[in-house]
Amino acid sequence: MIQTISPRDADELIKSGEVDVVDVREPREWSVGHVPHARLVPLDQLRADPQRALPRDRVVFVCAKGARSLTAAKLAERLGLNQLYNLDGGTSGWVKAGLPLEHS
Repeated sequence: MIQTISPRDADELIKSGEVDVVDVREPREWSVGHVPHARLVPLDQLRADPQRALPRDRVVFVCAKGARSLTAAKLAERLGLNQLYNLDGGTSGWVKAGLPLEHS
């Protein structure tokens, strides 16, 4: 099941260390800043080999606004994963909530 979660709820899940944070944006978007502890798996790459890109359940999907991450979550759901989270508002919502981005 896919749950849309607020940036604050996502932050708590991420801090617990019990979720995989997957950012499905493009590398140029990623380089501007990303949610802490996220790993970059562009949506096209995820579509090409979802089983390799998603080795476990309990995944928080992130994009810029929330649309691509929902697409990714639906793909993961079709693979049989069932603890899936979509970050409401994406990185834009994260920043609006006053949460910091990482730069790498």
